[in-house]
Amino acid sequence: MPLRELEPGRFKADFNQRPFQIRHDLVDHPAFSLERLVELARKLPAEQVEYNAGDLPLTQDPTKTPRTGLSVEETIQRINEAKSWMVLKRVEVDATYKQALDDCLDLIEPLAPGMRTRRAFIFISSPGSVTPYHIDHEYNFLLQIRGSKKMTIFDPAVLGEEAIERFYRGEHRNLVFDQSLAARSQTFELKPGDGVHVPVNAPHYVLNGPAASVSFSITFRTPEGDRRSAVYEVNDRLRRFGLKPRPVGTSQLVDRAKYLGYALIERAQKRLGKS
Repeated sequence: MPLRELEPGRFKADFNQRPFQIRHDLVDHPAFSLERLVELARKLPAEQVEYNAGDLPLTQDPTKTPRTGLSVEETIQRINEAKSWMVLKRVEVDATYKQALDDCLDLIEPLAPGMRTRRAFIFISSPGSVTPYHIDHEYNFLLQIRGSKKMTIFDPAVLGEEAIERFYRGEHRNLVFDQSLAARSQTFELKPGDGVHVPVNAPHYVLNGPAASVSFSITFRTPEGDRRSAVYEVNDRLRRFGLKPRPVGTSQLVDRAKYLGYALIERAQKRLGKS
């Protein structure tokens, strides 16, 4: 069983509400050796490999993220001294990683009705590297395979509605870190075999430990989550028209009406595009 300490009662109470720790059995999986990750990186399209310098501040302008000058292969092979951060995206296109993803998420699916759009990512980072403060739009479980890291996860409520709306408009995931919000966060020390759940839109940052790190991120979406994403998009459009939309989640009736309007427009645009 690849995931352990996945208690149904706690999952139901905490899933997508607050972060919580789990355990996993993927540490010795041969697919996560550096040699195998070099092979994987060679196979992936360039747009599915993102990498840059790892010695970054918590607030990082994405347009000014420094590079190292190394190739993808050199970065992985020299990760111990490369001072780099890398993510291999959508690795489920490889059958080995898809199997690892499904083995994990098949255990979660009974607890997360409507699970769809399963995705997997592998993070490879040098000692002491930093993942800047940011948010993501998927339900996420981060599984630590090699090395250690500290992941600090904030209550999603620290973000204003407009910040979340801008993210769903398509702005970059990086955010401006505010130290005054530290009391509204939890820090998880992750060692090989540890994992943590990150709720949707929960801002977080990562500080890598003294050794090179490999982490496996397993993500998915649900119909309910996709509806909330659509309502954030609608609110952003309304706000740009000078209106003050009701925040997501304050009225199920209003959210449903916004979503239905969004879905109708999307459907009409698709039909027009085909005509």
